[in-house]
Amino acid sequence: MFLERNPRFVSRLTRDTLALILAGGRGGRLANLTDWRTKPSVPFGGKFRLIDFPLSNCINSGIRRIQVLTQYKAHSLIQHVQRGWGFLRGEFGEFVELVPAQQRLDKPLWYAGTADAVYQSIDIIQAHDPKYVLVLAGDHVYKMDYGTMIARHVESGADMTVGCVETPMERAKAFGVMEVDSDGRVLNFQEKPDQPAPVPGNPDMALVSMGIYIFNKDFLFYALREDAEREGSSRDFGRDVIPRAIQNARVVAYPFRDPHSGHQPYWRDVGTVDAFFEANQELIGANPDLDIYDEEWPIWTYQAQLPPAKFINVQTEGVELPGMALDSMVSGGDIIAGSLVKHSLLFSQVEVHPNSLVEDSVILPAVKIGQGVRIRRAVIDEGCRIPNGMVIGYDLGQDCRHYYVSPKGVVLVTPEMLGQEVTHVR
Repeated sequence: MFLERNPRFVSRLTRDTLALILAGGRGGRLANLTDWRTKPSVPFGGKFRLIDFPLSNCINSGIRRIQVLTQYKAHSLIQHVQRGWGFLRGEFGEFVELVPAQQRLDKPLWYAGTADAVYQSIDIIQAHDPKYVLVLAGDHVYKMDYGTMIARHVESGADMTVGCVETPMERAKAFGVMEVDSDGRVLNFQEKPDQPAPVPGNPDMALVSMGIYIFNKDFLFYALREDAEREGSSRDFGRDVIPRAIQNARVVAYPFRDPHSGHQPYWRDVGTVDAFFEANQELIGANPDLDIYDEEWPIWTYQAQLPPAKFINVQTEGVELPGMALDSMVSGGDIIAGSLVKHSLLFSQVEVHPNSLVEDSVILPAVKIGQGVRIRRAVIDEGCRIPNGMVIGYDLGQDCRHYYVSPKGVVLVTPEMLGQEVTHVR
């Protein structure tokens, strides 16, 4: 294969690419998890943020010119990027730039849609003069070499390339679905269709957009300006730009596959509380589909300087209560004292006090769990202080009165639901 024989070809392409990460959305389907933070800054996997995945993919792919487009409640996101991604060297032309909504003079509005977010930054993009522009969602979990996709874009002669995954028909209804010919050219694109078009030769699967787009710079500018001038446009890539590009230009689909096995790698849109909960729970397994221990493709992040996790046996009324975590993941600064944690994921600086049980749950940073607490199938948001004796996840009817309960019965608890101040959104 040409790409395998010419890695230098790929490296030149990535050097000429500017990545734009769309990180301005609220992510309302994540319910109260995004009350005080934008979706890309939501913690994930014990120590990461969602935005760490596209950022790490860029660095590992050799793309070192990156802009993060922010808008909604961006403070924790900005703080995280500044702390964890400031190691690139400007004198070598490397950077991670934070770009807030620009509010154009003619229409002083926030971003109207994903395409408008990029359109507002055209002058900034032009100043960097890339040949190719890679547009990424800031809130998906996956590991991907963008260099291979960019090379395919160039070799195919495309004006625009869309990254895609094969998805079962029922699930595909929640995404943008592409109809392609045998050469991978996109013939049609529908946003959240009732009847998705099947993959050629596989009627049970549909080709779903990953929210990853590669544009030739000049075509991107043309498409965005044309969209901005068109009345009635929602200023969105999926609803507006892609359908019109299919009519007027060459748009190609890039199926996300492992180059060696041909299998489709891990990719998750954790846009709902249930999807967020399940994706975190999957990491606990012995051989999860997403390998965060992979040294060849590391996920980079900001790391606070914290002590190791600690497990303490506690004497209570002459009985020794061991501090244990079984089939679980724990993080730096955690203290589990005389309690049991089962099949759960604990972020950093979590304290579990004596005679408590936490099972099948996701506990975000700096949560303090009191004595005699029972928690099951729950997501406990950052900074919560769970009072002694509280029971969560055992009576969903009761939980619905106080907390958010997802369609699949996952209980989300935030400080505000407990009558506590929000002090730890970091």
